[in-house]
Amino acid sequence: MVVKMECEFNKIHSIAVIGSRGQMGGFLALKAERAGVLVHRFDQPIDEAELARLLPATDFVLLCIPVTVMDDVLPRIVPHMKKGAVLSDVGSVKGRPLQQMIRAYDGPVVGTHPLFGPVIPADFDPTVALVAGREEDRSSILAVKDFFERLDLGAFESTVEEHDKAMAMIQALNFSSTIAFLACSREIPNIEKFVTPSFKRRLESANKMVTQDSDLFVTISDANQYSHEAIRLFRSFLSLAAAGDMDLLAGRASWWWRENST
Repeated sequence: MVVKMECEFNKIHSIAVIGSRGQMGGFLALKAERAGVLVHRFDQPIDEAELARLLPATDFVLLCIPVTVMDDVLPRIVPHMKKGAVLSDVGSVKGRPLQQMIRAYDGPVVGTHPLFGPVIPADFDPTVALVAGREEDRSSILAVKDFFERLDLGAFESTVEEHDKAMAMIQALNFSSTIAFLACSREIPNIEKFVTPSFKRRLESANKMVTQDSDLFVTISDANQYSHEAIRLFRSFLSLAAAGDMDLLAGRASWWWRENST
């Protein structure tokens, strides 16, 4: 009989970062070390002997790996984990990775999503979304929240649906609408001669996403079950624009700056 394991601690003292040479894995591993947390780093090729030696005494296992390789990596990691250790990931989509981790591991599972990249702008307050794998795993969120706060990162609890719907809009739709807009705009002859400062800022903000991270955003979009729902909602708002309801749209868009209104 399989017995589900509860989190046996409320403070994380040691962490194994799987995918430590990746941008986010390396960033979090360094932050944890500077915060006084014992960090074990693993990356391809994974050293099975080191896994067997170090994981049985590690409080927190953080998978900083693509969702596409999760099912290949989990069977190599989970058998070495100690009872009560927390298993987490850092993916931009929570539905599928949480299901994969729950299938592979009977202990505490907490999905995490750092809402920032490895280079944090000076005017941005970095936070991490936390999602419990099972209802009983919510107690483990306190330990994970404390861990990120010790790294000077904020953290808040969410649900799979709330998180993935938000990311379908902020990541998947942002990517698809941006590439659709830029693909459309290039159809105008000589358009590059008419670039304004505001359009130039839009091009600059889209540069890395389109030219370097396109494959990543395609993977994120495909993995998020709410991506097409977000596109359909956006299409309904485009229909309002096509009908000339610009004042209505501008009014709804101003919601983002509601705290500045008098």
